[in-house]
Amino acid sequence: MASVPGDLRYTREHEWAKVESARVRVGITAYAQEQLGDVVFVELPKVGAKVTQMQGFGVVESVKAVSDLFAPLDGTVGEVNDALRSAPELVNQDPYGKGWMIMITPSQPGQLEALMTAKQYEAFLAGGGH
Repeated sequence: MASVPGDLRYTREHEWAKVESARVRVGITAYAQEQLGDVVFVELPKVGAKVTQMQGFGVVESVKAVSDLFAPLDGTVGEVNDALRSAPELVNQDPYGKGWMIMITPSQPGQLEALMTAKQYEAFLAGGGH
C-alpha cells in the first residue's frame, strides 16, 4: 500500500492537507498518483482564487485519465507550485514534497478537523478507497 504520512489530513478524493503556520499546503496522495499513472499535465488556479471545500480547484492529467482536484477546505489560494507546469512528473516522484499543488489561506480552519487522519485514511484505502 502507498505511504500515508501521519502528520497530514486526507480527503475521500485523495487530496492531502498539511498545516504550515496560517496556511495549508495541498497535494494528492501517493495512492492517487499510483492510480493515475504517469502525470503529464497539471492545471492549477491562479493566486488569489477562492476555493470551496470539496469543490474542484484544478485538474491533473495522466496517460490513463483526467481527474479533478478538490479543495480540502474553504479559502484563498496564496501560492501555486509553478514547477508543475514544466515538470508535472514531480507529482509521481514526490507527491508529499516537491509534487505539492497549492497553498490555501483558510477562511474556516476548523474544516480541517473534518478531514481524515492518517489512520482513518489507511482504513479508507483498506476498505476499497473509493
